[in-house]
Amino acid sequence: MDSAIALPSRLPQSAGDAYLKFRLDPQTPAVFSMRSVQEAIVLPTRRLTPIPNVPPAMMGLMNRRSRVIWVVDLAQLLAISSLDANAQQHSIILVQVGAVPLGLAVQQVEGMVRLESNQIQSPIGQISTALVPYLRGCALQQLQKPEMLLVLDPEAIVQAPVLRHHA
Repeated sequence: MDSAIALPSRLPQSAGDAYLKFRLDPQTPAVFSMRSVQEAIVLPTRRLTPIPNVPPAMMGLMNRRSRVIWVVDLAQLLAISSLDANAQQHSIILVQVGAVPLGLAVQQVEGMVRLESNQIQSPIGQISTALVPYLRGCALQQLQKPEMLLVLDPEAIVQAPVLRHHA
């Protein structure tokens, strides 16, 4: 049985827009705007159906609420790293872009953060140029220790060439 990670339906009123924070790998924190996020779940690996002859980033298909959804290793799609192939479960962020649902497997979901639009800076010169097409920008978060968050663009990820040809 898969378990949902509770996302509060009503966020506390504070400055900035709500983002879901997660890790692509131990060194790479990233966020998605909550406007694109449907839910975050932990999915046992056995509930993921692998599909032959697809690019390695495409992990397979999952069934969620009577919908069949592609699941993609987001770090591998972005050429950062790849998830542990022997993991017993995966953290999946379900995003919806228009009519297209997509499951994005990440290393770990960390919770909610708020960012003001002026905190999001251009990634040019700060981030690998291969990542830039998939970013809205980057933001410095100064909670416990300063971290550079990748502010990912779900629309650009859904339009990634590897996904358009197979999904």
